[in-house]
Amino acid sequence: MTENSARRTSLPLLLSACVAVFVSRLVAAPGPAGGGAIAQAAGLALALFGVGAYLRLRLPPHDPLLYPTVALLAGLGSALLSALKPLLVDKQLVWLALGMATLVAAAGFRHWRRVCDYPYVTMALAGGLLLLTSIAGKPLGAGGGVKLGIDLGPFSFQPSELARLALVFFLSGYLAEKQAFLAQPAKWWSLGRADLKYLGPLLVMWGLCLLLLVSQRDLGAALLYYSLFVALLYVATARLSYVALGLGSFALGAAVCYRFVPVVATRLSLWLNPWADPQNKGYQIVQGLFSLSAGGNWGTGLGVGDAGRIPAVHTDLIFAAVGEQLGLVGALSVLLCYAVLVYRGYRIALAATDAVPMLLAAGLTSALALQTFVIIGGVVKLTPLTGVTLPFLSYGGTSMLVNSLSVGILLALSTRRTPA
Repeated sequence: MTENSARRTSLPLLLSACVAVFVSRLVAAPGPAGGGAIAQAAGLALALFGVGAYLRLRLPPHDPLLYPTVALLAGLGSALLSALKPLLVDKQLVWLALGMATLVAAAGFRHWRRVCDYPYVTMALAGGLLLLTSIAGKPLGAGGGVKLGIDLGPFSFQPSELARLALVFFLSGYLAEKQAFLAQPAKWWSLGRADLKYLGPLLVMWGLCLLLLVSQRDLGAALLYYSLFVALLYVATARLSYVALGLGSFALGAAVCYRFVPVVATRLSLWLNPWADPQNKGYQIVQGLFSLSAGGNWGTGLGVGDAGRIPAVHTDLIFAAVGEQLGLVGALSVLLCYAVLVYRGYRIALAATDAVPMLLAAGLTSALALQTFVIIGGVVKLTPLTGVTLPFLSYGGTSMLVNSLSVGILLALSTRRTPA
């Protein structure tokens, strides 16, 4: 797709997103849709369109598909949430508004590269956020062993989401600085002295993050952090030896966790055979599969079906609701939207003329791609189900803010063709 054709496509995509938000607000309105509800829905749709218009008018030439695709996904998420959990719609729309404001502010900031100039600061920030969760996190699940968020009045904040963004900045800055040393070829029987010297801070950061996340039982975030670490290390060095070492370490770590961490053993057992306990531990996975199959090719229609009975459908299994209410066609359309985001993100990385913005764009895009793959893979039983959100579709304020910030940074990077 050429830039001109992409720019022409952005307007109908943005209009589709506005329609989705308009419909979602009407569906969520209690009782018959009156003039007030219609006015509120129209106001939200116009606000979403206004953000796109502002970006087109105020920003230098930038990627034309990122924001319309995000707006379409966020609008669809609001529509699905209004059908599944109508009491949460207003709160999610507040997060959506804050997310779009964050996106605009991030897109207008011109010095993201400078943040990468302080890798140890962002490393400390990521570690501090995860440590904060371990100390002050709200216990969830059976026995209170899972710690994901911190209560802030009526809202809950998940530090691991923001810590992942800080990790991307750390890896981008550190790997860009040490790229020449880490990319040196090593002999086949060793990693080489350069590897051991310059991988030290990376391994320390990686180990601390995984240790804290596993202690919190946040296995989805642990998997994302690990995969992001390996992906960016390969992008920076183009050395398959790091990928092989990462895969081997993952297999070893998974085996150890399966043996000594009960929640890991339970997740793997349910992934392999949820039908062994379909009314209890396997209920969520089984009901998600039923919802996916019930949609057929064209779906049952927005607000129609039984996806609402799935536990945590509005967070972990929103894609099952997509499959039921919008069918195979709708599910593939959603996957296409994520494919567009990933493609455009990596395109921005490839267009960068310096290592820092290249690694930053690749890291932000990889984080979004990995998060999407992990949760959709869990819903369709391709991978074990983990408790992460589907970007822009799932309910969750922290996820909306952090992913909006990531896309805003990508928009800012797409306006640059020379080092900042």
